[in-house]
Amino acid sequence: MGHIHTKAGQIDQTVSAYIVRRDGDDTYIMLHTHKKLGMLLPVGGHIELNETPWGALAHELEEESGYSMGDLEVLQPLLRIDMLTNLIVHPQPFVVQTHEVGSSHYHTDMGYILVAQAHPTRHVAEGESDDIRWLTRAGVVSLTDAQIWPGTRQSCLEIFDRFLDEWQPVATTEYSKGLEVAS
Repeated sequence: MGHIHTKAGQIDQTVSAYIVRRDGDDTYIMLHTHKKLGMLLPVGGHIELNETPWGALAHELEEESGYSMGDLEVLQPLLRIDMLTNLIVHPQPFVVQTHEVGSSHYHTDMGYILVAQAHPTRHVAEGESDDIRWLTRAGVVSLTDAQIWPGTRQSCLEIFDRFLDEWQPVATTEYSKGLEVAS
């Protein structure tokens, strides 16, 4: 989906999925080349008006990565709220940040860390970027600023250096109830 807000100074809400996979002693993070920007980014996109953040992440994952929620776990802090009566509880993003996109337009993005045990079994949706890369920490460090935004690089390095050891994997299905709040 495109920008919901189009006037100067308005802010769209977006979600990003930093997908990590361990293979033996090596850990990889998935980034793809954004079709419009030509930069390596995590998969993700806009939260539509009838979606929760977690619901938006679910559909963006399937479109852009070939994974579905059931294929993945989400990293969460040890101290968290798992349930509140009559409310939909979402997993905690590892980062919430706002950045400028173009002139006087902004995105506030909720970034989640997802863990895969295997490569995706489905193909990315037609029209989505097929330049998907699995990078080690050293691979991320070696990227130039023309390939990856500095903030994206920093987020990846924080995941490798801190979050993989300090947060725990939780089944994504624990949070997949009530993905759509309206139809």
